[in-house]
Amino acid sequence: MADVLIAHSYHLAYDRKQVRKMQPYPPLGTLYAAAVLRSRGLSVAIFDTMLQDPVTFPDYLERHKPKVVVIYEDDFNFLSKMCLTRMRQVAWTMTDAGRSFGATVVVHGSDATDRAAEYLEQGVNYVLLGEAEFSLVELCQSLLKMKDTNGIPGLVRLDAPGGRVVRNPTVPKPTPWHTLPAPARDLIDMRPYRDAWKTSHGYYSLNLVASRGCPYRCNWCAKPISGDRFHVRTPGAVAEEIVELRDIYGAEHLWFSDDVFALDHRWANQFASAVEERHCALPFKVQSRADLMSAETVDSLRRSGCVEVWMGVESGSQRILDAMDKGLRVEGVVAATERLRAAGIRACYFLQFGYPGEGWKEVQQTVSLVRATRPDDIGVSVSYPLPNTRFYDRVQAELGRKRNWTDSDDLSVMFRAAYTDAFYHALRDALHAEVNSWHLTTSTANESSRVAELWRKVNELEPLTHNADATDFYLNDSPRVTSESQFVPLQHLSRALREV
Repeated sequence: MADVLIAHSYHLAYDRKQVRKMQPYPPLGTLYAAAVLRSRGLSVAIFDTMLQDPVTFPDYLERHKPKVVVIYEDDFNFLSKMCLTRMRQVAWTMTDAGRSFGATVVVHGSDATDRAAEYLEQGVNYVLLGEAEFSLVELCQSLLKMKDTNGIPGLVRLDAPGGRVVRNPTVPKPTPWHTLPAPARDLIDMRPYRDAWKTSHGYYSLNLVASRGCPYRCNWCAKPISGDRFHVRTPGAVAEEIVELRDIYGAEHLWFSDDVFALDHRWANQFASAVEERHCALPFKVQSRADLMSAETVDSLRRSGCVEVWMGVESGSQRILDAMDKGLRVEGVVAATERLRAAGIRACYFLQFGYPGEGWKEVQQTVSLVRATRPDDIGVSVSYPLPNTRFYDRVQAELGRKRNWTDSDDLSVMFRAAYTDAFYHALRDALHAEVNSWHLTTSTANESSRVAELWRKVNELEPLTHNADATDFYLNDSPRVTSESQFVPLQHLSRALREV
């Protein structure tokens, strides 16, 4: 039996793109929440939806007989932050099962934050906002002891069944890293993860985080959990976790699932030294920004074991980068790629097409940047308006009934972009195929013909799918030059949050 059964809603088998990639990672955010509950004396069980079929969730209810069911999404996984409707349905189905069993149901995550009223209408008893680990502890303790919950920070509920949505006036304080126990990896079965990785890739990769949040202010990026707050763990603590992942769990590769890794070059250097002192370097990949890839930082990454950096490049058009408030220069992407390549680190790009104001010229500029710099891999998406962003506010009136993607391969354009879905899907396929062709061990005439045919389709669709009534923010606003990053400087961040 368990006081609390904690789960999350992301199920790999329901996401066709991620099934093709087959790179499953344990739900870190869920594991941190479970660890905090356990450290405060509550008995906890976990239903790990990533690789377990959600239809077996009622079996776990029968086995553990929890009084509280918590659906605590993995805030460190970009797939959870995408607010996919297929996973929303999983959460609601779990809610139905929990309520039918007689448990109180609590939900936390990006989608529930954006749509708290809908989740409550679906039978959820409480939605928790913000960095909620300790609010969750307080709520579960109150529920188990049948105490009042009104003063708990970040709590959203209905004042009566079918009644008015009530939000507690206070929000949770940021969670200091030093107060969090290690993720409760021992509460889930890690073997299916190992098997999936070894079968598909020949090695075993595990995830961890060195920081939480992002202080940059790209106007399309939704940050419903941490806002602009940024926390970073001490370099030594991160290196110690690497030792644990290697020695206890057998990790052969790591993914740092931070929003922005190595934000501070001093931290990166200290981290490299901590890894060297412990002789614990494992190959790892990170997400970061091109303008953080200074010579010093790249060398620190190399020393600590980094083999792959995914940079949010977004566009090869300076005009579009400025419209996004990206705070990035195109020439900075070129320089970062060259530095990483010289250090033997794979340079990979996240690209985003369809942002308002992007036309054929800007699309060509992005393709030209990719061809000129030849990244080792790319991820292609289209602009996706999520609530509480400046981008969403400006296109909200154009949105129809569909406001979220079904899965991560959806890539529907939900506002008046310059082109239709068919064009962007063809563009994605052609650019992916061309980049992949550069890295084939043997190039064939058939592959070259296939790439040429995909580009022929793009050029054919361009005039046919163009939208003359596309949204362009520049029609209403004066262009703004943002060579200086839209960023909360480190010195302005609370020392208590930084913990370096």
